[in-house]
Amino acid sequence: MELRVLKYFLTVVNEESITRASEVLHITQPTLSRQLAQLEDDIGVKLFERGSRKITLTNEGILLRRRAEEILQLVSKTKKEMSEQEKIVDGEISIGCGELASVQTIAEIIKSFQQKYPLVRYDIHTANADHIRERLDKGLTDIGLLLEPVDIDKYEFIRMNIKEKWGVIMRPDDPLTEKESVTPEDLSELPVCIVKRSLIKNELASWFGDYFKKLNIRFTSNMSTNASVMVTNGLAYALVLEGSLPYLDTAKICYRPLCPELITTSVIAWKRHQPQSLATEKFIEHIRNYMSQNN
Repeated sequence: MELRVLKYFLTVVNEESITRASEVLHITQPTLSRQLAQLEDDIGVKLFERGSRKITLTNEGILLRRRAEEILQLVSKTKKEMSEQEKIVDGEISIGCGELASVQTIAEIIKSFQQKYPLVRYDIHTANADHIRERLDKGLTDIGLLLEPVDIDKYEFIRMNIKEKWGVIMRPDDPLTEKESVTPEDLSELPVCIVKRSLIKNELASWFGDYFKKLNIRFTSNMSTNASVMVTNGLAYALVLEGSLPYLDTAKICYRPLCPELITTSVIAWKRHQPQSLATEKFIEHIRNYMSQNN
């Protein structure tokens, strides 16, 4: 016995006519008649006395009307309670992320999640992938946005569909700004600031090739914000991700991509078999749905 058919039955009872009920339900009269006949067959009783002007209920039909109204009211009440239960999800979700272009996707995910769960708060912790992994392992961070390459054997993860592109920032009056892109040879003997993470440093070393031995590494930094300060003071050229500079002040800093192009990706990850709060569980479920629809 389907809820849909019970709704058909009650509509016929209220309209006292299959013709009028079919118009209300926006289905054809033969279809509605077949559904009612099937309902009578399923429960094994006659529900209607069909007259020339209107139809009336048998005793069994009266009983079914009462029960159908109770069932549909219970379904409606349950749906409302479930909806209200979702609305009271609250608490704080800790999200660790680097300075990446993929943070824009995180913001979009949070925005759509917030429409459903407006009471949830978010703690955004900015750091490199190694630091975020430590916080994930200690339970200090619930969700991590990690720049690859990164060891994610202990985590559930989804790879982001945004490409993270490497480039160089310099002062706007620097001669290298005249070039559309920067090569390893261009930087081989200049003072540079590179990232501190060893896995990323290996990626950059591969890009530089033989020129890496000639590289004048003046600074290492785990965040591009501080590296930018060194650049504006004329102390170094900094290798950074383009996505780490969403609001680049071209009056102070100029960006050029690397040539040959160097691109990596990021993953959004959480600890496998880690007990999570209800808010975090809902958020992970939302991430999965969002990414499956947008990848």
